[in-house]
Amino acid sequence: MPRQRVLSGMRPTGALHLGHYHGALKNWVRLQQAYDCFFFVADWHALTTHYQDKSVVERNVYDMVVDWLAAGLDPEQCTLFIQSRMPEHAELFTLLAMSTPHSWLERMPSYKDQVEKNRELATYGFLGYPLLQAADILIYKAAFVPVGEDQAAHVEVTREVARRFNHLYCADAPILPEPQALLTETSRLTGLDGQKMSKSYGNAIAMREAPEVVEDKIRKMPTDPQRVRRGDPGEPTRCPVWEFHKLYSDSDTRAWVEQGCRSAGIGCLDCKQPVIEAIQKEQAPWRERADDYLANPKQVHWIVEVGTERARAVARKTLKEVRQAMGLAY
Repeated sequence: MPRQRVLSGMRPTGALHLGHYHGALKNWVRLQQAYDCFFFVADWHALTTHYQDKSVVERNVYDMVVDWLAAGLDPEQCTLFIQSRMPEHAELFTLLAMSTPHSWLERMPSYKDQVEKNRELATYGFLGYPLLQAADILIYKAAFVPVGEDQAAHVEVTREVARRFNHLYCADAPILPEPQALLTETSRLTGLDGQKMSKSYGNAIAMREAPEVVEDKIRKMPTDPQRVRRGDPGEPTRCPVWEFHKLYSDSDTRAWVEQGCRSAGIGCLDCKQPVIEAIQKEQAPWRERADDYLANPKQVHWIVEVGTERARAVARKTLKEVRQAMGLAY
């Protein structure tokens, strides 16, 4: 029995950080063993918000793919490809746009919120973002889309688009299956300052950060603001370092931190050391695998080429069915 298909993508923002890994990539590595996984570089999606910033797109694409491979994505188990190399996505997007109500796109909270903050985003491309995302999913007839709860609305729009298409063109034999949101367990990792980890905030640790840089960044992290002197008792829940302990430390270490911090039995640098060591241990195999790919960039390009052609075969089949259903098979 063939495995059910999973589809997901990431916008190419360059080398990934620990928040990307624990928020999504770790799940991808696990899912590839149980599903027929298609993972793509969403470079067209990146242009919906950064259409004026073209200089680093190519470097960002391959930096991100290297991180995927370093984290454990296996091109023998999953399909890796680049969205913009697949004009089939753009064609399905156009065909779906013919029958998708304008109001479905305008009601998306992300569109309203972002345009209010930045009028430069009031473009057709940004408005159509959810529909392009629907085309990305539907062209592979994905059964599942791994998302966090905050992104489930995008999958619901995809389901509505598929339902409307099937009703209009192929009610007796639906072509586009309605995907399900796969609400996978995600680990939200805060940044070095307690905010969401983001390169734009300058509070991130890259997946392939050098060990000495990791140590320096963690050692400089702010701690409980009420613990001014070494002898002052602290409260772990007020400290950004505690968020790292919740993800990286075992129960014994966390108990040691809680007791030592509240009694002033340990200093803040003592508290940070297990986090430093845990992150460095996690990163070591990533850097080793990445070094192999960085030494042979043609191999990375070849992996993407093979994956793109594999994806194209599936996409063309779906597109042929869609064109026939819409009366365009002439």
